[in-house]
Amino acid sequence: MKNKNVYSLIMAGGIGSRFWPMSTAKKPKQFLDVLGVGKSLLQLTFERMLAFSEPQNIFILTNSEYGELVLEQLPGIHSSQIICEPERKNTAPCIAFATGKIHVLNPKATLIISPSDHLVVNSERFNRCMFLAVETAGKGQLVTLGIQPTRPDTGYGYIEIADQSVGNIHPVLRFREKPDIQTASAFVASGNYLWNAGIFVWNTTVIMQAFQQHAKKLDQLFFGNLSAYNTSEEHHFMQKSFAACEDISIDFAVMEHAKNVSVICSDFDWSDLGTWGSLTDHLAKDRLGNAVLGNSVHLFASENCLVHMPDGKVALLDGLKDFIVVDSDGMLLILRKEHEQQLKNYLKVLEPKTRKPPNNG
Repeated sequence: MKNKNVYSLIMAGGIGSRFWPMSTAKKPKQFLDVLGVGKSLLQLTFERMLAFSEPQNIFILTNSEYGELVLEQLPGIHSSQIICEPERKNTAPCIAFATGKIHVLNPKATLIISPSDHLVVNSERFNRCMFLAVETAGKGQLVTLGIQPTRPDTGYGYIEIADQSVGNIHPVLRFREKPDIQTASAFVASGNYLWNAGIFVWNTTVIMQAFQQHAKKLDQLFFGNLSAYNTSEEHHFMQKSFAACEDISIDFAVMEHAKNVSVICSDFDWSDLGTWGSLTDHLAKDRLGNAVLGNSVHLFASENCLVHMPDGKVALLDGLKDFIVVDSDGMLLILRKEHEQQLKNYLKVLEPKTRKPPNNG
């Protein structure tokens, strides 16, 4: 049952460069139908949040250049529900701003913060975890969701958990950044680490107290004077605050320092869809392990490949093994799966020719 005090904040400001060439600075992956289901990842996330929040209590946090795109994809929301950050300063400043805005609207608010580009397969299990998270947040906890690792993945952050637990709720010992393969293997073998899903639940009063204790500059900038929120002064206040704040993640600013952090070990099928390889795990495959999106793709003597082609684009591939092949808007990617973590570095060479820097002015 929905609670009028539960608000959802969908983070939709990233570029998603590791999903190039489909995902570009002009239209990042959260606005794309990468799953071939007729809906973008943002639209799927919005629908998922409707299980917990009334439509008017769902806010989209994005970059200023994507505001119109959000309205196109979510025509039922009001423009006041779109929070357009003026410049990218990582997750802590934008979460702080959204927290202040929603707290002024409802001081009793519980806030669910979810990325817009994640895949959740089992909605029933997801909902069960989220309702437990909301309940736990009501006890003064900063709650995050953790996923039981299925492999030593270097693309995820990890959460080290304490042995003691109450059901699926564990105290957090510390957060660990994306590791190398040896460290990731040790994490998985220990059994005391979860993937960090980047989904948070907390009461606005509790997270504001955490900012006050652990991120004093951000606290002063965003919570020192709440009178500008939801007024004609809000835009100027946002511009000024973002210009003055540091570039820092919510994990570094608050979560790694706070003592009242709990993680729920979640059992729903999840992926952050951070790379093409992570998408492969959730697509149907032929008998040789190939996953194909596109109605005119023909594979011969090829194994364990991901091929993503526009419908009607005729493609013939022969003798490929463990490759990612993606064609989109005149750009072609042919990449060994083992090199997918290097894609961001490869794109730096192409950036002046294929991508325009976002306009943050």
